[in-house]
Amino acid sequence: MSKYDVIVLGSGPGGYVTAIRASQLGFKTAVIEKENLGGVCLNWGCIPTKALLKSAQVFEYLKHASDYGLTVGEFDKDFDAVVKRSRGVAEGMSKGVQFLMKKNKIDVIDGFGKLQPGKKVLVTSTDGSTTEYSADNIIIATGARSRVLPNLPQDGKKVIGYREAMTLPEQPKKMIVVGSGAIGIEFAYFYNSMGTEVTVVEYLPNIVPVEDEDVSKQLERSFKKLGIKVMTSAEVTTIDTSGDGVKATVKTAKGEQVLEADIILSAVGIKTNIEGIGLEDVGIATDRDKILVNDYYQTNIPGYYAIGDVVPGPALAHVASAEGILCVEKLKGMHVEPLDYGNIPGCTYCTPEIASVGLTEKKAIEAGYEIKVGKFPFTASGKAKAGGNADGFVKVIFDAKYGEWLGCHMIGAGVTDMIAEAVVARKLETTGHEVLKAVHPHPTMSEAVMEAVAAAYDEVIHI
Repeated sequence: MSKYDVIVLGSGPGGYVTAIRASQLGFKTAVIEKENLGGVCLNWGCIPTKALLKSAQVFEYLKHASDYGLTVGEFDKDFDAVVKRSRGVAEGMSKGVQFLMKKNKIDVIDGFGKLQPGKKVLVTSTDGSTTEYSADNIIIATGARSRVLPNLPQDGKKVIGYREAMTLPEQPKKMIVVGSGAIGIEFAYFYNSMGTEVTVVEYLPNIVPVEDEDVSKQLERSFKKLGIKVMTSAEVTTIDTSGDGVKATVKTAKGEQVLEADIILSAVGIKTNIEGIGLEDVGIATDRDKILVNDYYQTNIPGYYAIGDVVPGPALAHVASAEGILCVEKLKGMHVEPLDYGNIPGCTYCTPEIASVGLTEKKAIEAGYEIKVGKFPFTASGKAKAGGNADGFVKVIFDAKYGEWLGCHMIGAGVTDMIAEAVVARKLETTGHEVLKAVHPHPTMSEAVMEAVAAAYDEVIHI
């Protein structure tokens, strides 16, 4: 039996980052992976979807070349080539993780790992053979998959999840996207840009429902301008896949209507991968599809830890990575502080992009804060106008009493690269006046942050 200091079950952005940090700290480390290094994020999620979205963005630019004073001859998209490029980017990133494993002297064990009592893992390889490994510390990072609803069973052809959406053999003429979280919204934008007729169906009153209501309303306006149909407060009750395409019965406040499409993309959330991995055999406690852990990701059974999508908290790649690093640094005896889940940025990579951190205006009021709110539209930004990307705004929320930066919400071009300013400022407990007096470069999209703060304090210049 091979013995390690740390075994990580799963090699997604939580698992492989955890393994690298463990190795850096001197732990003899192994990773167990049943599929591809990098997990869903690198192979089927974050990275390949961004490649698809970049192709869509370039195609959009070509369609509007005349807006920039340019004349472009005949052009068209090659859907197969777009998909192929996306897969190539994913494969390159996965190879990069392979290199990092070798560089950090981490053993990669191929196969399905099942936890055993006594700090052991039984690995079944693809040929059916089994090998047992042991470690002083076992970290569960098995991630999640597309959630399947009873009224939306996925057959992988007419009713699909995100994996199939990335590798469809041909572009559908019509698509229904059920769910308007990040996954649904990004695919809705991608397929619409490629020329598919897209309808988004959202159960709640606003699309991107976790975002500030102003952001949700702006995205709905932007999507409708692109020709994407948006149905809110709507529920798909039944589907019929017996014909050539698929029919969805949608219940709304105005009654039922039947939508027809080639494909339905179910983007109604995720289901954790905690079945069959031995949690019950070891006695590890779970609740509502999540493994229960303390502030340092220790389960109720000593020697077993869990991070990422399988534990309570935002199911985001950067959260999983941060949790894993914190977990192994605590194992090493380093001084670490629990992760501040109130300061986790969220990003959606459609066009216009969405990025946010902290409290929404509604949540801040509900929490009892007296607030100052500032908003700066990109229509007043020289850089945004010059770039032809004036949709959207930056919105900031401050505590009126102490100047604490409670929340920041952005929608517009490139805002996913801008949100870190708010994250760092909030981490450093920066006040509104300090942000206002920090000189921002002109002309940039980022100066909209300063302008929004100025608006909150009645000092705005450019609106």
